[in-house]
Amino acid sequence: MSSLPTLRSASLRGRRVFVRVDFNVPLQNGRITDDRRIRSALPTIQYLLQAGAAVLLCSHLGRPKEGQRDSAYSLQPVRSRLEELLGQPVGWIEDPFKVTPLSPGQVYLLENIRFFPGETKNDPALAQALATWADVYVGDAFGSLHRAHASVDALPRLMKERYAGFLVEAEWANAQRLLTQIKSPYLVVVGGAKVSDKLPLLRNLLPKLDRLVIGGGMSYTFLYAQGLPIGKSLWEPDQVEAAREILREAERLGKRVLLPRDSVAASEFRRDAEPKVFTHQPGEFPPDFMGLDIGPQTLEAASSFVTGSQTIFWNGPMGVFEWEAFRTGTLRLAEEIAAETKKGAYSLIGGGDTAAAVEMAGVADQMSFISTGGGALLELLAGYELPGIVALLS
Repeated sequence: MSSLPTLRSASLRGRRVFVRVDFNVPLQNGRITDDRRIRSALPTIQYLLQAGAAVLLCSHLGRPKEGQRDSAYSLQPVRSRLEELLGQPVGWIEDPFKVTPLSPGQVYLLENIRFFPGETKNDPALAQALATWADVYVGDAFGSLHRAHASVDALPRLMKERYAGFLVEAEWANAQRLLTQIKSPYLVVVGGAKVSDKLPLLRNLLPKLDRLVIGGGMSYTFLYAQGLPIGKSLWEPDQVEAAREILREAERLGKRVLLPRDSVAASEFRRDAEPKVFTHQPGEFPPDFMGLDIGPQTLEAASSFVTGSQTIFWNGPMGVFEWEAFRTGTLRLAEEIAAETKKGAYSLIGGGDTAAAVEMAGVADQMSFISTGGGALLELLAGYELPGIVALLS
């Protein structure tokens, strides 16, 4: 696909700029627990302000019932944090259907776009209302680019000038390094709960990668597909044949694949459950236990896969890393990848839980790039077109 239209080529002084950002941040009792997505948007916002533009920011937050206001999903906490980060007041726009003047050099935040009918339905009427606010459109919500929503897809098509923000530019460029600018050996590490979430990714990357590590809940479907014991671990019966196909294709292509050789397991899915280690050899994994983390043998083998890799992509934790007893595999793997990055490898961390894990491990600043959009990145790496990108290029 073509290179993205860059904001650096735009004439911005005195102009009104609509910026679709991704401020879908986690909240707990009205407080932001991780502001990474807000901070990631700052370079674009600050560039626009310094160029003398009037900046209107638009985002969704959570999943309120569309067209209904819900104070639990208001962007007011985001506004407060943004004011702290920018060091200036942030204007508040309550209703996108009531256009008001915007002042150059000022930034404004629109209330949660999903409070208004038509966002997720890609409604042209909502897009038309939003278009009256601005002269220029900037797409900087990478985490939402895979959604054909009004502020992501229909709106930019109405604007004569549309550009990618700096975050989207960076996300796009880094994704290309995993698709077309690969240095071998190329290691892909996938985890998380569901095989079905990662199948398109695996099918598209399998011909390109050299080494593949599969962990997390999804690994137990692969182990089951090989006839190995998994006890009462999480698995997807309807994905067993798909898992077999992936393993057969990997063998046909001569790829090195690592599945868990052992797991840290528990008899119940509880934070305080007693962890025990079992291998997945026939007769050795108890039927009444479930795997909740990769075990020491698997971790040692995974370390050997990391060593020497020149390109590394990691998406999905190796276990229930939120619980102390079952986070060793995920955090140690993060440390191994960070160490290899220090030696010159390129590492891309695939957003969401994986980004949270490298933060927890204290090595986030040692990775080459941490994506802000797990779902969008997976679709891009799976070879799908993203509606938000297509709209920018149309």
